[in-house]
Amino acid sequence: MSPVPRYRPHAGPTVLSAGFRPFFLLAALWSCVVVPMSIAFVLGLAEPPAAFPPTAWHAHEMAFGYGGAVVAGFLLTAIPNWTGRLPLQGAPLGALVALWFCGRLAILFSGAIGLKASAIIDLAFPAAFLTVVAREIFTGRNWRNLPMIGALASLLVGNALTHGDALGFASPGDVGNRLGVATLLMLVSLIGGRIVPSFTHNWLVKQDPNSPTPAQFDSVDRTALVATAVALLTWAFAPESPLTPWLELAASGALAARLARWRGEKTFAEPLLWILHLGYAWLSVGLLLLGLNGLAPLLPPTAALHALTVGAIGTMTLAVMTRASLGHTGRALIAGKRTTAIYAMITIAALLRLLAPVLGPHYSLALSLSAVAWCGAFGGFALFYFKALTHPRVGPEGAPPI
Repeated sequence: MSPVPRYRPHAGPTVLSAGFRPFFLLAALWSCVVVPMSIAFVLGLAEPPAAFPPTAWHAHEMAFGYGGAVVAGFLLTAIPNWTGRLPLQGAPLGALVALWFCGRLAILFSGAIGLKASAIIDLAFPAAFLTVVAREIFTGRNWRNLPMIGALASLLVGNALTHGDALGFASPGDVGNRLGVATLLMLVSLIGGRIVPSFTHNWLVKQDPNSPTPAQFDSVDRTALVATAVALLTWAFAPESPLTPWLELAASGALAARLARWRGEKTFAEPLLWILHLGYAWLSVGLLLLGLNGLAPLLPPTAALHALTVGAIGTMTLAVMTRASLGHTGRALIAGKRTTAIYAMITIAALLRLLAPVLGPHYSLALSLSAVAWCGAFGGFALFYFKALTHPRVGPEGAPPI
């Protein structure tokens, strides 16, 4: 994403001057609430106020709460660049934020307000946001990004299915949460496939104009995107199909081949870049583990799932949140010590969460340490980027690296 070219005059709070500001900040803070609370609920240390089972609440809030906020922050910032239209600011942006926040409270306290009320309140945000994005893309005639409307519709449908399941309607188990996760992973594949090679190309050319750069988009990329979409949809709707593991393995291999063409080995000097490559690599690793586990269940199913969620989604979203926040607040695209530290924390969180199910008696300890590392990463983002997200844009010369 390049800087938004123009803004309306905005006299209100700076945090409501651009979509990434409130949504990135709230996404990070909410994830730091959901993860430790989920562990407390699962381990019986606290009584959940939600009418959802603890694991279902955790999955819902990470996919549609945290994930929904990150997607909103990204799209509300990117769409004005895609369409040339003015971004959403002020009271309309504040109304969207309020809808998202009310949804989080409604799900958390669904045991008190009832499942029907919580469903209506929670689904208001994704429905409203889908309407906003569709209006912008259609009005701006930005046909290239029509898939974003499909992704938001998929998130809305997945969310609705989770509520339908809770209300006792006919729905196949956890398909709603799986569809939400699959949609986020497809966005990692699609948007990551745009920004990772693009940002890498720009940086490599600046370092050495004669350096080999990432491969141009071609049939390898198309094959990887199609294979990933097919594998994720099959996993979401037919995880027990004997074909599903083979589709997951094929997608993993295609994604690995795609990533290998992006010159990631040349980016170790800049954390803002290597974290993007790492996030994309987690997508391939997660699908590999998911496929292998479908053929021979040597690992608990949650191991592969968390390679995809904590690893791919967690790492890539944190990478995008930090880079976009730096660029759109006028700061240099350089990762300082604090940003590099939170990248290390999310990597530790992913590794520990992947290994926890196989550590036997040390499972609870590894799970807790993974949660601490996750909260260190996203709590660190909220703390270190709070000033940048809530204060006016500055120039690189007046802002040291974060």
